[in-house]
Amino acid sequence: AAASSPTMMENKVFLSFTFYSTILILKMYVVAIITGQVRLRKKAFANPEDALRNGGLQFYRQDPDVERCRRAHRNDMENIFPFLFLGAIYSLLDPSPTVARIHFLIFCVGRIVHTIAYLLQLRAPTRSVAYGVAQLPCFSMALQILLATTPYW
Repeated sequence: AAASSPTMMENKVFLSFTFYSTILILKMYVVAIITGQVRLRKKAFANPEDALRNGGLQFYRQDPDVERCRRAHRNDMENIFPFLFLGAIYSLLDPSPTVARIHFLIFCVGRIVHTIAYLLQLRAPTRSVAYGVAQLPCFSMALQILLATTPYW
């Protein structure tokens, strides 16, 4: 019932935000699946019971490739979660749908490139440039939110 409420379905900015947010959350699930696959392939398990099930306690250990996947996932959480808050609030400010879509698209593409650069160990500064590009729309949205809410502090 809530999903079919006319106000949400009429808010093109919110629908665009929802689209890009869902893509990013699915991307995070893919990174989690990749992490699990790398753990199995490298036999490097985070928990003793998993190591025992997969060959013995000697596989209860860290692996550089698994740690790389985990860092990529943690970086996603540090950046995508704030985007979810900022984008949702920004959507309520009645921004231009085109400008908003550009904000969401830049963030989404930046984060996808960041993950690819992280997991495939692409040459620097590919990953940091992708990170920086993705931060720009977040700073823009945060600034617009602050400007809109400053009268109420």
